Amino acid sequence: MAKENIHHSLEVYYEKIDCCPLRDRQFNFFEFVYVLSGKGNHGINGNLLPFKAGDLFLITPNDYHSFDLDRVCEFMVVRFAPSYVKSYHWESIDHIECLLYYASHFSGSILTIEADKIMVANLMQNLQHTAELTSIYSEDLMRHLVNAIIVIAARNISVIKPESISPNADTRILQIIDYIQGNIRQPELLKIGVIAEKFGLSGTYLGSYFRKQCHESIQQYISSYRIRLIEHRLRFSDKRIHEIADEFGFADESHINKFFKRHRGLSLRVYRDNCKRENMQVS
Repeated sequence: MAKENIHHSLEVYYEKIDCCPLRDRQFNFFEFVYVLSGKGNHGINGNLLPFKAGDLFLITPNDYHSFDLDRVCEFMVVRFAPSYVKSYHWESIDHIECLLYYASHFSGSILTIEADKIMVANLMQNLQHTAELTSIYSEDLMRHLVNAIIVIAARNISVIKPESISPNADTRILQIIDYIQGNIRQPELLKIGVIAEKFGLSGTYLGSYFRKQCHESIQQYISSYRIRLIEHRLRFSDKRIHEIADEFGFADESHINKFFKRHRGLSLRVYRDNCKRENMQVS
């Protein structure tokens, strides 16, 4: 399998091709591929789905993918290293973490909000124009455009709900999930009684209702969502363990370590050290 490395924290370029130059490429970086024109099939991690103009794909580190083109196709390609996400001061870091977590869980275009499809199309056109310029401010402008695309992509991915959720789930369960995600740092607001009262349900009914809709208990969902965010803090931030504990409402470092070890089988410090070793191996 061909492996590719990135030479700068951010790379942007335009492609017009009639065949994929490499098959099953595996990256050590993130890559947006936006389809300007053409159609064909996109294969990622063994899944194959058709693509068309206006689709936006996100390939994450250690994914492998390729394109089968039906005709000449035009793409805008944006590559950025994990360090790019880590170093940028995002106003809403959880949206970016959501992007990083969910991106490898599906193969199709990540754009689901109609208005955002139009916005991304305009941003990609501006990005293509900016990439062709050589003025002193071109790189700064390019970064602003890319950051806007990252946030829009994250917004679209953030509306993706658990894979286990029933396809016929009603609006209320989606509201409950949004409530949990929005208050994940405040354990006092995630008690069953508090959530039940918020949505006009009894605690007993809330438990059975959530399990029926999502095929897992509400406590399991809250714990797994909190774990994912803690993992991303460890991987993509420089926050100390006690700071992460404070952020997610744990009494102290010992408490969060017990919680994390119960679910992941290792301490936060060991997990972070393992992530650092992985990053060194792919860099």
